[in-house]
Amino acid sequence: MTAKAEPPQALQSAQRQMYEGAFEAALTSLAPVLADDPDHADALYMKAASLRYLKRLDEALETLQHLRTVSPEFGRGWQEEGHVHRDRGDVARALTAYQAATQVNPALPAAWLNQANILRDLGREEAAAAAAARAEALAALPKALQAANHHLYENRLLKAEEICRAYLQANPKDVEAMRILAEIGSRLGVLEDAEFLLESAVAFAPNHVEARMDYVRVLRRRQKYEQALEQAKQLYARDPKNPAFVSQLAIERMQTGDYEKAVALFDQVLAAAPNDAATLTSRGHALKTWGKSDAAITSYQDAVRAAPNHGDAWYALANLKTYTFSEDELERMRRQEDAPGQPLQNRINLCFAIAKACEDRKAFDEAFSYYERGNALKKHQTRYTADQMEAEFEAQKAACTPALFQAQGGKGDPSPDPIFIVGLPRAGSTLLEQILASHSQVDGTLELPNILSISHTLRGRNKSAEGSRYPQNLHELDADKLAELGRKYIDETAIHRKGAPFFTDKMPNNFRHIGLIKLILPNAKIIDARRAPLACCFSGFKQLFAEGQEFTYGLDEIGRYYRGYVDLMDHWDQVLPGEVLRVIYEDVVEDLEGQVRRVLEFCGLEFEPACVEFHKTEREVRTASSEQVRRPINTSGLEAWKPYEAKLEPLKTALGPALTNWRRDQDDRSAA
Repeated sequence: MTAKAEPPQALQSAQRQMYEGAFEAALTSLAPVLADDPDHADALYMKAASLRYLKRLDEALETLQHLRTVSPEFGRGWQEEGHVHRDRGDVARALTAYQAATQVNPALPAAWLNQANILRDLGREEAAAAAAARAEALAALPKALQAANHHLYENRLLKAEEICRAYLQANPKDVEAMRILAEIGSRLGVLEDAEFLLESAVAFAPNHVEARMDYVRVLRRRQKYEQALEQAKQLYARDPKNPAFVSQLAIERMQTGDYEKAVALFDQVLAAAPNDAATLTSRGHALKTWGKSDAAITSYQDAVRAAPNHGDAWYALANLKTYTFSEDELERMRRQEDAPGQPLQNRINLCFAIAKACEDRKAFDEAFSYYERGNALKKHQTRYTADQMEAEFEAQKAACTPALFQAQGGKGDPSPDPIFIVGLPRAGSTLLEQILASHSQVDGTLELPNILSISHTLRGRNKSAEGSRYPQNLHELDADKLAELGRKYIDETAIHRKGAPFFTDKMPNNFRHIGLIKLILPNAKIIDARRAPLACCFSGFKQLFAEGQEFTYGLDEIGRYYRGYVDLMDHWDQVLPGEVLRVIYEDVVEDLEGQVRRVLEFCGLEFEPACVEFHKTEREVRTASSEQVRRPINTSGLEAWKPYEAKLEPLKTALGPALTNWRRDQDDRSAA
């Protein structure tokens, strides 16, 4: 009796048999792999392909549906589904599948080529030519970069990085390799490296349009908006009629606060392509942030009329928080979410939007089922683990001791300008920012990434809690280095300010780095925006974030994160007494003026009535609470979790003691 082959060996055998055309033998090799692990994505893909070659198309499609369930962003699976529909003569579904394949994995030349063939047969010559060009460009890449691309888009980032770095050592000026490595860096959160690579790429190849567009995007992610705008202007100058360049410039205009010019540029694109859903949606985002809600709604509605499956626009309507979907709109969303071949991101957006529509109708069971489904799908896109985050919390507590602040305190940059608002998202931080930004001495800015960037620099390339030298290396930084890092923060955030002596930074995740903040900016003010755990966590679970906040896509994950946050904030209270002001959202709702006075006193600011009438302040707001803070304060959201309480047991269990002991009396010495 022969021993059963281990999965890697069995897969290699099946792959070899498929190359030789022995598809029945390949199925035999794959059978024990799938018996041990029915959800093995590579084995399911190979099984489907073998079944297709054997003309067993229904079985192939059934296998691919299973694959889509366990791995919704497996690009080769979507490509194989396109092949099956093509062989069945279903051209429309084949095209949809090929387009889904290239959306999640743009490095699939066969999917691009088959798209081109179908589009050409449909008379869509321009789109066909573009798809064919993508196929040709991919086929022309060196084999090493083709392999790196596949690993990248199938989320094997470390393998992709290994291949790409080895290739770049031999070909140090290869722009395509730089682009791939920059994308890997962006996905790993190493944005400084990505920026350097792309800056080098455009220096080596100034006319390489894709490299410059990548460079614009990474500059924007680093919130270097003026630099991104300058790069976008260079693209626009090349061809002012190119819709991609016009849209890029519009987006960068929007990021620098020039909403009038941004909307005008989006209108320029729409004049040539009036039904372009992506442009209509981006235009809606600009109008919403500008404070023109009615016009934003119209733009989003035009987008879903033009492309009924455009999930981004559907969710944008839901994310206004104040929009009520009609019965017809709800039914249209349900049909789209249930449509075969719907790309994962569209489905995620639609799930969250449908949930909001059901919630408005008090259909809470159905709403929860869609929230749950949307979150489960979103988790497929994340790399977050609660265990790793808890290890990071413990590392902060272990390193940031009273001895650290006794030895290192007071050495950083003395600027008193920043007011940090930290905590969890959906805890009232945007409300506090709006209150402070209504003061004549305070500029409201954004969720600035600069502290996170400094922490990443100190951490180095190894980001795991076990391998990172940060935060332990805070003990080793000398006075010059601490002051340099503080000045770096002040200098790099200056672009977001408008001349007031103080400014807010409401990046919620900065609570994980309060030790760093107080060492490099000892005179900065820090406010902990806290909300009751069930209200805060469930509000986060209901929210689809543009990026980051990956701990929100599961009740257990967000509960453990909140518990760790409360515990870490207790630690900061002990080692930095009086340095952090805790502001409870429910207290602000109950006694607005009293809490406003308390916050202003902590910040050393005189009381101004405009801070109580914050909803009258005209400014750009980019978070999910943008429409809410433009209205007077109300109690409507305090117990929005109540109708779902029976379904929140996993959250309550994860919260543990923080479920009841979340306020944690604070020695508020600043108010003494």
